[in-house]
Amino acid sequence: MLDTLFGPPADWPRQDLIGFSEEFDPGLALMAYRCGVFPMPLETGLFNGEMGWWSPMDRAQLPLDEVRITRSLRQSVKRYTTTVDTAFLEVLDACADPRRPGGWIDQRIQTAFTVLHHVGHVHSIETWDGNGRLVGGLYGVHQNGMFAGESMFHDPEHGRDASKAALLRLIVELRRVGVELLDVQWLTPHLESMGASTVPRDSYLEQLGENLDRPHNTDWSRPETSRMSGTALLAMMEDG
Repeated sequence: MLDTLFGPPADWPRQDLIGFSEEFDPGLALMAYRCGVFPMPLETGLFNGEMGWWSPMDRAQLPLDEVRITRSLRQSVKRYTTTVDTAFLEVLDACADPRRPGGWIDQRIQTAFTVLHHVGHVHSIETWDGNGRLVGGLYGVHQNGMFAGESMFHDPEHGRDASKAALLRLIVELRRVGVELLDVQWLTPHLESMGASTVPRDSYLEQLGENLDRPHNTDWSRPETSRMSGTALLAMMEDG
């Protein structure tokens, strides 16, 4: 069932940004995801510096059974190893790098999501090359039958397709714990190339409500035993 922290969705503005606030903490962020809303700071205009609350009119999602893996991606993935929750802070720092185009993750977001990671609501996927370098990864929020992907990164010099490898590993984990709804917020060419598409906000909220009511498994792979080769990852994707 959807939470009602932001009031009835029928009363929300017909735009992606539905509100803003000075208040922000881990509990508020977690409740927002259960409403179909996510936080992202406002960086321009009259309310610069306040926390924006967003629910896109066209919500992007990636159906777990419609993922596209090109031949070139297969070759890239074979070069990598992926892990789960072994380097969360490093992934978060890389995603928050202010040198990245369109960077939006500020200290408030980093602090809140670190707290949520420690209590088991936020998870990371890491991609490593053959030299043991962290070359890609992602993190996001798990709530019952829904996972909201927050941000991903790759090393442009050493990590071609490394964020896509992390996304494939995420899908393997989500299938294992029984998640069916992978929310990726806004559609990008990167995500669209892997099969992501958009649905209207109302349709997304209906799906979210159904998935929040689903029985869920919180037994993610343990960090110390989560290492998986690229070849094994591709085999798991095919088996799924």
